[in-house]
Amino acid sequence: MRNTTKLVVHVVDAQNLMPRDGQGSASPFVEVDFLNQLSKTRTVPKSLNPVWDQKLYFDYDHKARNNHHNNHHIEVSVYHERRPLPGRSFLGRVKISFSNIVQEGEQVYQRFTLEKKSVLASVKGEIGLKFYISSSEQDQRSSLPSPSRPYSTPTQASSVVEEELTDSEAEDSRESFASAEQDLSDSASEGVEGKQRETEPEQVQEAVQTLHRQEVLPRPAPMHSIRLRSRENPQETNTPHSRGANQLHSQQPHHLQPYGDIDPEDFKVKDMNLELGERWPNANAGERFTGTYDLVEQMFYLYVRVVRAKDLPLGLITGGCDPYVEVKLGNYKGKTKHFDRKTTLPEWNQVFAFTKERIHSSVLEVFVKDKETLGRDDFLGKVVFDLNEIPTRVPPNSPLAPQWYRLEDWRGEGKIVRGEIMLAVWMGTQADEAFPEAWHADSASVHGEGVFNVRSKVYVSPKLWYLRVNVIEAQDMIPSDRNRLPDVFVKANVGMQTLKTKICPVKTTNPLWNEDLVFVVAEPFEEQLVISVEDRVHASKDEVIGKISLPMNVFEKRLDHRPVHSRWFNLDKYGVVEGDPRRREHKFSSRIHLRVCLEGGYHVMDESTMYISDTRPTARQLWKQPVGMLEIGILGAKGLVPMKLKEGRGSTDAYCVAKYGQKWVRTRTILDSLSPRWNEQYTWEVYDPCTVVTLGVFDNCHLGSGSFKDARIGKVRIRLSTLEAHKIYTHSFPLLVLQPHGLKKTGDLQISIRFTTLSLANIIYNYGHPLLPKMHYLFPFTVNQVDGLRYQAMNIVATRLGRAEPPLRKEVVEYMLDVDSHLWSMRRSKANFFRIMSLLSGYFLVGKWLEDICNWRYPVTSVLVHVLFFILVMYPELILPTMFLYMFFIGLWNFKSRPRHPPHMDMKLSWAEAVNPDELDEEFDTFPTSRSQDMVRLRYDRLRSVAGRIQTVVGDIAAQGERVQSLLSWRDPRATSLFILFCLAASVVLYAMPFKAITLAGGLYYLRHPKFRSKLPSLPSNFFKRLPSRIDSLL
Repeated sequence: MRNTTKLVVHVVDAQNLMPRDGQGSASPFVEVDFLNQLSKTRTVPKSLNPVWDQKLYFDYDHKARNNHHNNHHIEVSVYHERRPLPGRSFLGRVKISFSNIVQEGEQVYQRFTLEKKSVLASVKGEIGLKFYISSSEQDQRSSLPSPSRPYSTPTQASSVVEEELTDSEAEDSRESFASAEQDLSDSASEGVEGKQRETEPEQVQEAVQTLHRQEVLPRPAPMHSIRLRSRENPQETNTPHSRGANQLHSQQPHHLQPYGDIDPEDFKVKDMNLELGERWPNANAGERFTGTYDLVEQMFYLYVRVVRAKDLPLGLITGGCDPYVEVKLGNYKGKTKHFDRKTTLPEWNQVFAFTKERIHSSVLEVFVKDKETLGRDDFLGKVVFDLNEIPTRVPPNSPLAPQWYRLEDWRGEGKIVRGEIMLAVWMGTQADEAFPEAWHADSASVHGEGVFNVRSKVYVSPKLWYLRVNVIEAQDMIPSDRNRLPDVFVKANVGMQTLKTKICPVKTTNPLWNEDLVFVVAEPFEEQLVISVEDRVHASKDEVIGKISLPMNVFEKRLDHRPVHSRWFNLDKYGVVEGDPRRREHKFSSRIHLRVCLEGGYHVMDESTMYISDTRPTARQLWKQPVGMLEIGILGAKGLVPMKLKEGRGSTDAYCVAKYGQKWVRTRTILDSLSPRWNEQYTWEVYDPCTVVTLGVFDNCHLGSGSFKDARIGKVRIRLSTLEAHKIYTHSFPLLVLQPHGLKKTGDLQISIRFTTLSLANIIYNYGHPLLPKMHYLFPFTVNQVDGLRYQAMNIVATRLGRAEPPLRKEVVEYMLDVDSHLWSMRRSKANFFRIMSLLSGYFLVGKWLEDICNWRYPVTSVLVHVLFFILVMYPELILPTMFLYMFFIGLWNFKSRPRHPPHMDMKLSWAEAVNPDELDEEFDTFPTSRSQDMVRLRYDRLRSVAGRIQTVVGDIAAQGERVQSLLSWRDPRATSLFILFCLAASVVLYAMPFKAITLAGGLYYLRHPKFRSKLPSLPSNFFKRLPSRIDSLL
């Protein structure tokens, strides 16, 4: 211990660091560099918000401060310590000018934003520090707890360690996914938090004592060493310190956390133990539920069908009657429409449904009223039902027949009045045929057009065709200026789709193209094919020579690759319409030669092939028999986030959409509920098991007069081939949405799913055949054509489904079909890169294993490999059987660890937990961009940097291939001479010696002991690297 002048760097804490360990967290430590003096803190494991509260001391010459120290700076770097492999990853750094250092007693707690080393580095977060010069503190090289945070007992010190270890994972996830909310806080609040660290130690100790009662001796604080860069000690290690400051940090108020603490388990698929369908006894009827709804929970409803009325009394003043019916059950009321035709024989045929859970009355009252323009509506009579006497109807029993009931006096005196009403009242479940069209009591607040938007519906995508237009040639193309030959091209238009041919390379009045233009059209055919031949007068002007409109029903439908007959079509002079007398004056007409057909042998893709749900061709004649049945029970959702404000509080009106093949289903909308229960079951025929079903949850924003888009809550994809046949999967899937400020969990979707196979032979047959129809392989489309046609197909599907009642809106269809999956994203690029690295990691491990074998790191294993190699060389016929037998046993071994539930979207695989905010902003940018020029320039430079690295790697790969080519090209005559002489000698040796002997000798040479190896590169490697490539010919 010395009493010298020291520079003290007090490393307090950090917040919102970038995850680096691949599990959404990091193990950070801080390294401080001052005039080649390096010192570092302890490592805090598994924390994105570490608290070190550690002082680092550096030798300081106060006499030289005014001379040169002011020109230097203190560099504070934050690193992640890799485990178990040694190494570290950069998390950010801060440079502080030495002129900002103050004397002891004047220091204040300051926060610094971490900076990058380069443009491509991913860095975020802040670090809290104190700097001062001390001549009184003793350099103990240790990190004792701050005096403001004393531990009165060993229990408190040890409990801090326990608290951090138990809560570190949840804290990491919570801070990682609440980064957007943390950005909302300002420096003032951070200053308050800094003061709370020093002024409220008693509260922290109190909290620690209540959380942990086990008494453990505290760990001693280790000695902390300073080392010069020129004398680094690689054997130096740091012992973990007591983590009392971490507990203090966890007790401080966090930034915005509106949805509670985030646990990594919340992002995993969970099993649900529910009693579904036929496993539930029917308490009302005393029998078991025998319907087909066996994948959902039973929900009992009281149904009231109001059919018609007759012999109603006429009004005294108007002489007519505007009747309507009001159904009342406790506090719930439902009304039918009223008639304005002054009729006494109204017919409504409307169904009301009241959930059994909300029935708080013993009687059901049905009132018949007369609508009055002025004043209160008149009562015409009522019918009262005792709920204990209402029958129960269980499908597949026939519907309950309605009956005529005499109206009673509405005052309840039992007096019979004039008029009768036909009603049917029964207790049923959601399997009832009346359920989809019924008016539900929990939707009583919706009126007008919103009533149609809350009902469940089944939609069918329109039947899509590819329209192939082969433009062959044209004749007699006479331009308006007859002194020049035209530059002719053809423009074809179908609805909103427009395509053009190339300009004919030869200027002539009889141009030839022979180009294919492909469009997407839907049945029923509403648009016409409009062909126009145009002349390119100059760059900014095109002149129409002729035009023709053709309906779709005149074209032939082709089911295979057989040729279609071509036809000549006469073109109308531009500006002359059908029926115009001037048409007869033009006896001469230009004409065009076309071959047009509707392609029925293709599957029109409206979704990405990665998530394709249907592979059948358009023509029904080419469909095969279904191989199975898919049944999905949409049970409900849990823990949804509020999507909008209603009456000053958060609210969500959720509904679920499922899409598989051409069939879309939409559940009813549950109003104002963060845990809606749908319990609706749907069925699809399966024609290929290697397909994907998609389910999405949305917030209904069309229940009032507003015209907002339905908000996305989340999406789930399930590949049918990952499901075991005839097994019911009942799981809760997390709903994850990537937003401009980060990844957010918006709730859980609870579903049950069952895939039933009809024939195992058909399933096996499908695995051996192409995924798409054969026309996709005989006459494939280009990549650009596939992308363009998919986008057009999506637009047509969204337009047609948007015309249904209730409409399935465009934003819903686009989200379900992943319309923006082809756009550039740095996050997706990183995810795909690491997917490739994950695939190659197995080969890297094999190479590392071989290297260990060659270096005799494990002598026993090396000897066994030598023996195995000798056996395989002597008996080469055992190589392939051994490989296949080895893979067979690996498969059997992996069977016990097979997945027990369907896979789900992985935030780590998607690289969504460590995404940079700027990369997210780029991903959500419009196309074309709407950002400022400086931002676009920055992103362009970053992309150029990444592309430069890729360019270098591609150039190196090309150079290796060119070196192989140069072996026999005589580009380097000496190298080629040596190589061909080696080939001659090798051929003689291989002819003279047995192949087994040569193989055995080569293998033993490769596996030789390290004593017989040289650290220099081998002769073949030296020779190959000296071969020339064509890189020296590049500009």
